[in-house]
Amino acid sequence: MGATSESNQVKTLHKYLTGQVIASLLLTVAVFTFVLLVGNVLKEILTLLMSGHASPGVIVEAIGLLIPFVWVFALPMGLLTATLLVFGRFSADQELTAARASGISLLSLISPILFLSLFCCLLSAWINTDLGPRSRVAYNNLIFQARAELVNIQLPEGRFIDISTNYIFYTEKNDHGRLQNVMIFMLDNGTNVETTLRAPRGQLETDVTNQQMILHLFDTRSVTLNGSRVAITSVPELDKSFDVNLAKKQSGKPRVSDMTFWQLRDELCSLEQQIGRPPAAHLPSDELRAQAREFARQRDSLTEPIRVEMNREIAFSFACFGFTLVGIPLGIRVHRRETNVGFAIALALVLVYYSFIIGGQSLSARPDLAPHLILWVPNLIFQAVGAVLLWRANRGI
Repeated sequence: MGATSESNQVKTLHKYLTGQVIASLLLTVAVFTFVLLVGNVLKEILTLLMSGHASPGVIVEAIGLLIPFVWVFALPMGLLTATLLVFGRFSADQELTAARASGISLLSLISPILFLSLFCCLLSAWINTDLGPRSRVAYNNLIFQARAELVNIQLPEGRFIDISTNYIFYTEKNDHGRLQNVMIFMLDNGTNVETTLRAPRGQLETDVTNQQMILHLFDTRSVTLNGSRVAITSVPELDKSFDVNLAKKQSGKPRVSDMTFWQLRDELCSLEQQIGRPPAAHLPSDELRAQAREFARQRDSLTEPIRVEMNREIAFSFACFGFTLVGIPLGIRVHRRETNVGFAIALALVLVYYSFIIGGQSLSARPDLAPHLILWVPNLIFQAVGAVLLWRANRGI
């Protein structure tokens, strides 16, 4: 009968603590998501909103695409804060003391929370390696499209404007990218007109994949001055690409920091195949060793940034477990109900953890220091320290 009563007490405490942690987790993740979103919204989205050329639907879609990206950081921070708050209150209200008096150990109490942290690790791994990077790429494309439409609208009618370093643009009419009576002056060294293009009509389009603005000219007539000689040509259709300061031009594939884990793996395999094999072994030993070292250095300098990003996505997925191991005993030790104390401790621990992540990424150009392994150091530290603190808290030390 006593064993049944104790089992019911443990189940009740499990439900109570799990419910408290989940409720706090939802709240803290929402808070951190909002805080992290504000920075991106003020930096990029607010400009488009204030210009009046971005529809509410585009703004909502942009924010929606940003949310999975900020969850990469908000989920571990939220779980750490939730465990600090819940177990701080649990200890301050003497509920932990009462549970211990009933013969229930701390490790028995927190087992569902540890399983919850492992589930959060799986969720974080999916967000880090797939959902987050894909959402970031889609967000960048959406913002580029919105900026391109804004630039298209801002190309005025009946005025000569500089659309690039060596190009002056003029159009008599601009109807949402449909142009009439277009003239383009191509300058020599930015001063003298070298070629003049005239077209009765044109079309301005956006290449989101390659981050370019493309001008299609129809029935184009060009006049080129080369010293005292004049060359006149006519073409039925002409395409020109311009850099109109929308954003930093990128290649068709996303940046390394915006690739999914599987894209990074494919990129690494492709790069290793392009690099090839080490020098042949028929060379003299000293020369062979020198060439092999140089080959390894060049190979690592090219592949290390990809390895760093792959390890970051995987290592960062285990932050939830390490934060939980540290957050539970620290919450008990702090023994406070105040929310601001929990947030302050969480932010301090997050700064310590992220300093290793930032340090490892900043050393990606130094493969000799193995920066991809540095990214695993905070997990080892937090899990080791958390295990020791939990053992001490379980023994009442």
